[in-house]
Amino acid sequence: MIGILHGYLLEGSGSNLWTRAIIQALVKQGETVHLFCQENHPDIYDFISKACFYKTGGTVEILLSRTSSFPGKCVMHKPELGDTLPVYVRDKYEEFETVVPMVELPDATINDYLRRNETVVERVVREQGITVLHANHAVLMSVVAKRVSETCNIPFAVMPHGSAIEYAVKKDRRFFNYASDAFEKAGKIFVIGPEIRQRVTKLFNDLPDLEQKMETLNLGADTGLFTPVTKEQRPQLIENLKQSVNGITGGKSRRQSEELIRATGDKEDFDNWLSNIHACSSYTAKLPDEDIVEKLDMVNWKKDPVMLFVGRLIASKGIQLILAALPYIVQKFPSARLVIVGHGPQREGMELLLHALRKGDLQLLNRIVNRGKGIEDGNPAAFSGLKRFYIELDSKGKLDDYLGSSQKLLQENSVIFMGYLKHAELRWLFPCSDISIFPSVVAEAGPLVFLEALASGSFPMGTYFAGMKASIDTVAGALAEDHAELMKLSKEPQQAIADIAEKVPKVLSIGDRYKQTLRSIAVEKFDWKNIAVRFSRLLNEMK
Repeated sequence: MIGILHGYLLEGSGSNLWTRAIIQALVKQGETVHLFCQENHPDIYDFISKACFYKTGGTVEILLSRTSSFPGKCVMHKPELGDTLPVYVRDKYEEFETVVPMVELPDATINDYLRRNETVVERVVREQGITVLHANHAVLMSVVAKRVSETCNIPFAVMPHGSAIEYAVKKDRRFFNYASDAFEKAGKIFVIGPEIRQRVTKLFNDLPDLEQKMETLNLGADTGLFTPVTKEQRPQLIENLKQSVNGITGGKSRRQSEELIRATGDKEDFDNWLSNIHACSSYTAKLPDEDIVEKLDMVNWKKDPVMLFVGRLIASKGIQLILAALPYIVQKFPSARLVIVGHGPQREGMELLLHALRKGDLQLLNRIVNRGKGIEDGNPAAFSGLKRFYIELDSKGKLDDYLGSSQKLLQENSVIFMGYLKHAELRWLFPCSDISIFPSVVAEAGPLVFLEALASGSFPMGTYFAGMKASIDTVAGALAEDHAELMKLSKEPQQAIADIAEKVPKVLSIGDRYKQTLRSIAVEKFDWKNIAVRFSRLLNEMK
């Protein structure tokens, strides 16, 4: 019987998505899984049949109990943690007053967090007869798994993800030591591709038998959730999407976006300008925009070429590169629409960048390029590639023409921000896009959205390095060589803008030629069902 230690929520992308996807696939196969996490709404996940909350004093509150509709079942266990949740990147979490990057926390707080989790995991292992543990991330659930493994004499595995490595293990020796000790004691270390394998090998090169412990476990997609459709069928999917978001309130409103534009004004005082921007972001970010239905109606889904970006709205995901390339794209395809799905600190920055382009406002453009890092908690590299792009345009005497074209060609519906959508909504949107663009400027272990684009028949484009490169290479052999090259974007941000501007119109000219081919690759190589079978087998082989 498998116990999975996740520690965080199930909503969202990355390891959250991996966890809910792998568990759903396991229970579909008839397995019983015990999940340890902090999910606040277990009722919305149909694979969870029971959820328990373990209070500090030892009492247990049943949060949910229902008959499973699957052959197997998942029982969720939620330890009480107090007010503090250690995370990798600063964010907002429901029910926690203090959400702090773990590198900023003192040892006493970290030890308390570990103890609370360890107590509950050990209790459930003994009561339920769990025979093997799997821990997500290099820290901190790996530490809990190692300790319970030693006290209960059962094996455990670890799956490191990029966020823990980059934002905890590399930044703080305490967490490096925690991870090193856990990796040394683990029976297996699952890696989702060559990028994570290389990071782990480089960081922990003195650990014995490290290479022998590592097993590649590809990321997957719920191919049953996404279905390619013709352009004639797209309006029906959009109607389904409208029904899915009906009644959801609390996301960003049109009024707040309008106030954001007004708040920028002509102010040269950066601190005042920045505070005005932050004042316009007081909404629940992990919800669809209030006016999403009206925004969906701004697209002619049967005729308009649709580009889609899905991801966290931070500079490292490269959304600013698509916006910078957009004036070149609409010169060739005036009715092209860029649909942006996601939340993050750069939402307001990207709205302002778009506004500057639509108005041909060089003053605002310069302010964003030079000062935009302040919007994203001081990220120093937030707009460095974008800055170089505009400097080069200016040096060649082309900046005025670029801004003139932007002002003339970019319409109100050229770019549409949707807010945050879950998979219940994305299942309808992905197949309605012609192209999905993921121009990350940092190494990604393996972006799941790329695979979901494949399953939907949406032509994927991504930065050709790290985990994205591996995904692109898997697809490339099934496409004509010149068309396979269109998936690849440079890892240099300035060149990536040029790649998007040049390649997107070429992809749009191909039409639906590869829709079913992309879908077939997703089903054959990346369906979660096959990945879950291998995951379970490898776990249960450990002694």
